[in-house]
Amino acid sequence: MELTLEQELELRDAKERAGSFLGATKVAAFNGWSIGFFAVVSILFGLFSPTSFSVGAVPVVKTRNEFVGRARLRSLEPSGLELLWRNQLGFLSLIIAYCVWSIYRIVAAPAPPIIADLTELLGVGVEDLFQSVTLTLYAVVIAATGIFQGLNARYYFVRVSMIRDYVRDTPQWVLDLQRATVME
Repeated sequence: MELTLEQELELRDAKERAGSFLGATKVAAFNGWSIGFFAVVSILFGLFSPTSFSVGAVPVVKTRNEFVGRARLRSLEPSGLELLWRNQLGFLSLIIAYCVWSIYRIVAAPAPPIIADLTELLGVGVEDLFQSVTLTLYAVVIAATGIFQGLNARYYFVRVSMIRDYVRDTPQWVLDLQRATVME
């Protein structure tokens, strides 16, 4: 089928407008692969530690959602970007909850036996230093996660209206053609 000059112009215009939100497919792929790697490593270590196995299960769900959202986005479905921004906020919430729980355990629970051994070996109290370093580490993780996941969520969220406008304003034949060729 030969396209008319007008159709070629509509198709080129649509492709340029789609660029405003289709870059998110690359972000989702990067997020999916990187979190997926972390999940696999956690699960492998989880073969020997139930805690690591449990920690590895959460990123598996996030990874799945990144690839499902990416596939929907490539099919020009606004629900893909909606899934992606919600996925970021969900992961952010879980990481913060884990850090807060860990901070609570450090503050409320007695120091691990190794700290008492270090205190005895060094002749000085290490418990306060251990607690301070651990609390600082979790605070940094919370802040970094808030920034990274929060910006990722915002990145996806802002593009939801873009794809909705695109689908509404683009001729159906162009959408059908783009969906048939799977956008990238």
